[in-house]
Amino acid sequence: MGRYPVSIEKEIQLEKRMVELSIAEDEIEEKFIKGSGSGGQKINKTSSCVYLLHKPTGIEVKCQKDRSQAMNRFHARRELCDKIEQLIKGEQSKKQQEREKVRRQKRKRSKRAKEKVLKDKKITSDKKVLRKNVSKNSEH
Repeated sequence: MGRYPVSIEKEIQLEKRMVELSIAEDEIEEKFIKGSGSGGQKINKTSSCVYLLHKPTGIEVKCQKDRSQAMNRFHARRELCDKIEQLIKGEQSKKQQEREKVRRQKRKRSKRAKEKVLKDKKITSDKKVLRKNVSKNSEH
């Protein structure tokens, strides 16, 4: 079994990503903190919250997504990779690309684009009218 309670494929993906971003385990300072928030007594008693500090960049990550400390260690390393990737690649990072995609989707359509959409709708409407059954009672 691996170091984290996830599939071996996910663990291998995380390790590859850390190597690509040149993140070494000895560069990461890891602490466990008592959790807070909803979840009852269990979350407040156990040190399931994971704090990571990447010494070379000074990036800090706190993760308390799960009640399991081992799972939080995995999630925290993923978040750390995301932050470092964003720092290195800037606009090329996945998060930035997703934001850009949403921005383009929300952008107002141009007049020409609106006209094209309406034209297509009209064509579709005309097709549907032609498909209707001709009733026998309507003959006058």
